[in-house]
Amino acid sequence: MPRMKSLPLAIALVIAVPAHAADLMTITQDALSNNAGYNASRATYDSTRANEDIERGDLLPQVSATASYTQTHTLERQRASTGGAGAAGAGGVAGAGAAGAGASDDNYGTTSAALQVTQTLFDATNWYQLEAAERSSLQQSLSLAGDRQQLMYNVAEAYFEVLRANELLETYKAQERALNRELEQVQQQFNVGVVAITDVRSAESSYDSARAQRIAQESTVEVNFEALEQLTGRQYASIDSLKQSLPIRPPRPASRDAWSQMASSQNISLLAARVGVEAARSDVKTARAGHLPTIEAFANYDYSRSNADYLRGHGEDTQVGIQASLPIYSGGSTSARVRYNTYLLEESQFNAENELRTAVQNARSYYAQVNNAIYSIAARKKAIQSAKSSLDATRQGYQVGTYNIVDVLDAEENLYTSISDYADARYDYILDMLNLRQASGVLDLGTLQALNKWLDAANPVAMIAPDRQNDKDLLAREIDTDGSVSDVFGNVEQARLDPVR
Repeated sequence: MPRMKSLPLAIALVIAVPAHAADLMTITQDALSNNAGYNASRATYDSTRANEDIERGDLLPQVSATASYTQTHTLERQRASTGGAGAAGAGGVAGAGAAGAGASDDNYGTTSAALQVTQTLFDATNWYQLEAAERSSLQQSLSLAGDRQQLMYNVAEAYFEVLRANELLETYKAQERALNRELEQVQQQFNVGVVAITDVRSAESSYDSARAQRIAQESTVEVNFEALEQLTGRQYASIDSLKQSLPIRPPRPASRDAWSQMASSQNISLLAARVGVEAARSDVKTARAGHLPTIEAFANYDYSRSNADYLRGHGEDTQVGIQASLPIYSGGSTSARVRYNTYLLEESQFNAENELRTAVQNARSYYAQVNNAIYSIAARKKAIQSAKSSLDATRQGYQVGTYNIVDVLDAEENLYTSISDYADARYDYILDMLNLRQASGVLDLGTLQALNKWLDAANPVAMIAPDRQNDKDLLAREIDTDGSVSDVFGNVEQARLDPVR
């Protein structure tokens, strides 16, 4: 029996769920239960299963019964007349005419019932329609599995994009603090006449740029959190961060051909497309079956009873037989339907070939990207060490006059750029690995469970509204806050929706 759900109640429960901390597996389970798109796919799958039962029902016995009761009232009137003429004798009487009238009134009831049973003995159209429905159900089940796999990837991607954005935000905050210290030192040196005003302006420029970058990144963190919550319909106070000790290892098996072979045999979209070819082939058979005869056995039983004066009593009639029908000409529509479904079959074959090429190409590309990410992570980690050494050397050179403040600021920027690039490379590695497994058809909950073990619940990432106390000077300098300048976009309360014509 299908389970009926109360949509308003479900929405109310989702809204009522308080924000809580979560890890990757918790959010994935929430998405598998609450994601609207995935639930729609499950409903579509259920509908195809129901359609399979519909097509099967045409091959099973068909039983129908009818019954009726009729009340008849008949009023009949009749008129009769006679006339004659003859010679009158003495004392005789002349001819005379006479007329008479009569009427009858009949009121009776009739009861009838009929039972009909038919069983298809041969109907190729129904058989092939059932075959097509079964293959469509299989195709939809694979599509549902593909949607499930895509949802798991989307959750993982959204999750790690939040962590990426937060890690970059922390880097930008550290860069802003460091450049603020540089600015304060240069300002002090300028106040005592050690450096020129150009050094102060250079330090201010670098600090303002870092602050703008940090402000933009705060917005990115908020937006990425909202994207994660959109997948589940739930809010999360925080999510677990990624451990720095996450192992960076090459994909196994360590062969691009092995991954492309898995993709050509296990990619879910490809499997669904191949089943779609078989479903289209069944549709061609169904269309061709329109030229074939149909044979069915039937049994009919009729009963009638009447209380009319001239038909009092009841009657019974029983029929058992086999009937066959053969379509001879249908205006050419049957042949046209065969051509139509043949073209659809050809389309599905090309689609399957395209899915095969896409799956193999994606597997090869992501395999290369994963391996490149591994080398990139190692190189960027080394670049951080080099940037730190360069910054230390530049600062020492600035103290003795070998370098100027611009050189120090550039070295500072190079260090934090290297840190940001390193963080980017780690998250690129994770997402490329997930993409590789999805393209090869082996992305499942086990993959996410293994990844979930490398999350750090001791250092959660929370979505906190940015503290703008330190940025109010920007409002005072750049933004009109007292309303002295009219709003470019106008007042929201004055907005009106123009009618569509």
